Amino acid sequence: MISHSFYMSLALSEAWKYHLLTCPNPAVGACVVSACGKILAVEAHKKAGQPHAEVEALKQAYIQLTNDTSIQKLTDSKEIHDYLLTHHNGCFFGCEIYTTLEPCSHYGKTPSCASLITKLGLEKVYIGAKDFNGKAAGGANMLREAGIDVVEDVLRKPCEDLLISFRHYLQGNFVFFKWAGRLDGSTNDGVISSEESRELVHALRDVCDLLVIGGNTVRTDRPILDARLVNGKAPDVLIYSHEKEFDRSIPLFDVPNRKVFVEESLERVKKYKCVMIEGSEQMFEATRDLTHLYLAFIAPKFAPSKGFRNLKADFRILSERKVGDDIMAWMILDDGKNDGR
Repeated sequence: MISHSFYMSLALSEAWKYHLLTCPNPAVGACVVSACGKILAVEAHKKAGQPHAEVEALKQAYIQLTNDTSIQKLTDSKEIHDYLLTHHNGCFFGCEIYTTLEPCSHYGKTPSCASLITKLGLEKVYIGAKDFNGKAAGGANMLREAGIDVVEDVLRKPCEDLLISFRHYLQGNFVFFKWAGRLDGSTNDGVISSEESRELVHALRDVCDLLVIGGNTVRTDRPILDARLVNGKAPDVLIYSHEKEFDRSIPLFDVPNRKVFVEESLERVKKYKCVMIEGSEQMFEATRDLTHLYLAFIAPKFAPSKGFRNLKADFRILSERKVGDDIMAWMILDDGKNDGR
């Protein structure tokens, strides 16, 4: 018999694909299952302002249940809500939905997911993590008051791990360290990652406010550090360096609407909400106390070059998947000091 954990794990895997890309919203996944246990939809919230995971999943489940594809063209959350409320005709009777985060109770940029679920006739809602955002919390109570059976804490810890970045963002700022390496730990000597991985990094830069990089990397690689591969905005840049002089023809200095700081301190990191740190061994050590999560892109290659060779660090993997030819993993340091929160 398929367990509730299985369905929730599908929702989790889908949500991690969009982790941080939904900033300032949390990444959320949802899975809709029919009365006989058939998987009707597995969806995720993809971008702030777009439909939440539950709405995307209910939309696709509706198509499976009714063969009505007219809803497919709808992308606005309220339009999808209204269409489902008008046309569902009881098709969700006996269905269940699994969601990594408690369905929202309030009407913000999008209508309330909890309110929608109460009106569609679903039988049961399984929730991974409670919502700690005061504006949106209370969805579980709203569902119970409408007579829907609610089961909480399904894969609670993995669902809470998905929210580490969102929790830090609400509390002040979220900082993650990203690197690209090969199987042997090398991190230099030309392009490492696949095109798909580089596009994802650019998408992450697009949602970040600040990018931190070391002075030696700037001088050696002469990067631009923008988000051109996704037509996104370029974050401000902090060059962490004891030496103040740089060749101003290096492309990162010539990006419009960007501030570039060259400083010996990392204090500026605290002034930004979402921060990406890029670097190798020295930067890793310098930013240990600032970093909440680590993001690695590992290419299936070897190279006789420098990299993470002299460090000692143990990680706990929160999520991993293949991106292009590479393995991408979100991790936290497993050093006994904290769990990323």
